[in-house]
Amino acid sequence: MSLSSVNVAPENAMHVLDDNQGWISLLRHSGEEVDIVNAARVSFGKMRTEMNDADKKLLSFLIKEGHFAPLEHITFTFLIHCPLFVRSQWMRHRCFSYNEISRRYTEVDMEFYIPTKFRVQSKDNKQASEDGSFISEKMAKTARSIFIDRCKTLLKDYNDMIEAGVCREQARAILPQNMMTTYYASTDLRNLLHFLSLRMDSHAQWEIRQYANAMHGMIEPLYPNVIEAFNNGLIR
Repeated sequence: MSLSSVNVAPENAMHVLDDNQGWISLLRHSGEEVDIVNAARVSFGKMRTEMNDADKKLLSFLIKEGHFAPLEHITFTFLIHCPLFVRSQWMRHRCFSYNEISRRYTEVDMEFYIPTKFRVQSKDNKQASEDGSFISEKMAKTARSIFIDRCKTLLKDYNDMIEAGVCREQARAILPQNMMTTYYASTDLRNLLHFLSLRMDSHAQWEIRQYANAMHGMIEPLYPNVIEAFNNGLIR
């Protein structure tokens, strides 16, 4: 059994961002919708192996009344490849368990996210861009050139320090926020849906929204009744 690079997208990965530079993969999940209703009725010592109409009604009742604890028995593990600035936003959500590639241990497979379009600053929101509004093509070409030149320069400086004997844990400090990173993120269905409600929202930064939308698409066929309730605004 051989080791492979964690930065290589698994076959089932969904690619996101400009030029598909980022990706996310659902590595594994546990539990089905029937497990949610079984968890809810365990007080009565009853359980089923398949969903029926009564179970669907019970699931709807749980969601309508805000009894979300049974959703916590459904779990997921994702592998995420994204820019550092997306990682920083993501890891504010402490409802995931994380393990990330470390540049203290390796300097291989370094990649940098280079946008192809550049959004303008929002006039109403100091922290956000104007969704769907972009700078001119001429200015975007200049901005992209700055991105590429800066990444090449910083990567060369980093490699020069490594060759000079500087330790990785110090040399990595000059690497930019658009460097790609890869990490595991595990959570349960209740907390995942809360994350999606925040990061699929139009107020979230466009880049992290692409990952949230991809996650939504991955779990919808697995838990259709739950996601229908989520899409109808019954779960937040």
